[in-house]
Amino acid sequence: MAKAHGSDGPIIIKKYANRRLYDTSTSSYVTLDHLSDLVREGRDFEVRDAKTGEDLTRQVLTQIIFEQETKGQGALPLNFLRQLIGFYGGGAQTFLPAFLEMSMNSFADAQKEWRKATNPMNLFEAQAKRNMAMFEQAMKLFMPTVFNASRTERSSTPQMPANPFMEYQAEALAAMQEQMEAIQKQLTELSRKD
Repeated sequence: MAKAHGSDGPIIIKKYANRRLYDTSTSSYVTLDHLSDLVREGRDFEVRDAKTGEDLTRQVLTQIIFEQETKGQGALPLNFLRQLIGFYGGGAQTFLPAFLEMSMNSFADAQKEWRKATNPMNLFEAQAKRNMAMFEQAMKLFMPTVFNASRTERSSTPQMPANPFMEYQAEALAAMQEQMEAIQKQLTELSRKD
C-alpha cells in the first residue's frame, strides 16, 4: 500500500472505547466508510486502541467486510464463507493466509489487465488456470507430504496420510482443489457463451 501524505509510515487511526475512530493525520473523527475509501486509494493505515495501543487493524478491516456484506454489496460467495470458517482451528489455517494473499495479489494485478482487454472472460479464464497452478506450487512448498498424499488419494492406489492431522489437511486440500476445478469449469462455460 502507498504511504500517506508523504509520511514515513502508515496513517494512525485511534479507536476509542465508545467505538469512535480518530484519524491522527487529519485530526478528525472518521467512519468505517472513510477507512474503506483509504483502502481503495491504496493508503496504508493502522488502527490502534487509544488507551492501550493494541493493534486493532485486523478486527476493523474484518468489520468493514462485515458491513459491506450486510449492506447487500457482498463479494464473498456463501460456499467460500463456509469453507473459510471450516479452516479455522484446523491444520489448513496455517498456510491459508499466504495462499489467499498470493491469490488476491494475483487477482488485483490481473484486474488491471482485464480493464484494458476487449474480451475479459479469456483473461479471467487464463488467470484461473494460473491461480490453480500457483495453488499447487504453494501446496508443494508448504506441505509436500500432504500435497503428495492428496494427489495419490485421487489416483488408482490411494495412500492415506499416517496421522489424523495430515488426513485432515489432505481432505482440506482436496476440497480446495475440487472447488478450484469447479470454478475453472464455470469460467470455461462462461467464455464459450461470449
